[in-house]
Amino acid sequence: MSEEIVRAEGLRKSFTLSRKQQKIEKTGETKRVAVNGLSFSAYRGEIYGLLGPNGAGKTTTLRMLSTLIRPDAGDAFICGHSIVKEPERVRDEIGFLTSELKLEGFFTTDYLFDFFGAMHGVEKGTLQKRKRELFQRFGIDRFAQVQVKNLSTGMLQKVSLVISIVHDPSVVIFDEPTNGLDVLTARVVTDFLAELKGMGKSILLSTHIFSLVEKLCDRVGIIFDGRMAAEGPLEEIAGGDLEKSFFDLFYAIKGETV
Repeated sequence: MSEEIVRAEGLRKSFTLSRKQQKIEKTGETKRVAVNGLSFSAYRGEIYGLLGPNGAGKTTTLRMLSTLIRPDAGDAFICGHSIVKEPERVRDEIGFLTSELKLEGFFTTDYLFDFFGAMHGVEKGTLQKRKRELFQRFGIDRFAQVQVKNLSTGMLQKVSLVISIVHDPSVVIFDEPTNGLDVLTARVVTDFLAELKGMGKSILLSTHIFSLVEKLCDRVGIIFDGRMAAEGPLEEIAGGDLEKSFFDLFYAIKGETV
């Protein structure tokens, strides 16, 4: 049996709604539950996809797993380390890429790669070798001395990607990895995810794109309103047509709760 690398146990997270948010959403609610008792497991050398519509709780889940925010309840273990009790150990094991990652526009790609490498304690010789390999792999080498603010959206995504894996993490967590990318850059990213899997890395990604899940994922968890609606191997969840299975499940749940 494959080694369990990620185990989420009853993760729960809610946020306070400001008066402005309440007014915009025309609600009297003061709190919004984003993730509600989420549990799942991911294994070594596989790609696990969290599939759901916008607002389902995917990003909040990945941010908790990446120790950026603390769960209100529950816990998760990455390579045996608790996100609640051992966040520093978890950060050593993971690379996290999100569209919310903001890189200081004044700095060059070359400088930022070295900066984040030093933060992770990567030995200098190893860091330079890794930089050459990754910059060449993604065509960043020609833009190494260009300030981040002058990069295209696609190139910025590639730079964010290589920075997120500067320390060669064993677990890679991507939030909507192809969101907003042109087809060529999206292909580069998805091909690299497949390569990482081939290297024995464990990958978690969130998406609302069915074709991405069907192309890459070994296992999938379908999430609605912060709850896990279905979870397991892709072929079992998809049943031959992932999109149909997704909407059948969505309308079944909606029918039960309306």
